[in-house]
Amino acid sequence: PNVDFYAASVYGYLGIPTDIFTTVFACSRVSGWTAHVREQYADNRLIRPDHAYVGPDPRQWTPIIER
Repeated sequence: PNVDFYAASVYGYLGIPTDIFTTVFACSRVSGWTAHVREQYADNRLIRPDHAYVGPDPRQWTPIIER
């Protein structure tokens, strides 16, 4: 389960109406989203992790009909 699962349990315990769970969850994320935007504006680059495939060598592709 993702963090929404646990957040919903806490929101329910606190008596927050279920129809505003999404709003409360989004509000709790605004500071993080704002920090990401500010970081991106600082150096004008999209925030993406370095990516390099480190898994096993490529395998032969088998069509679905042959699997």
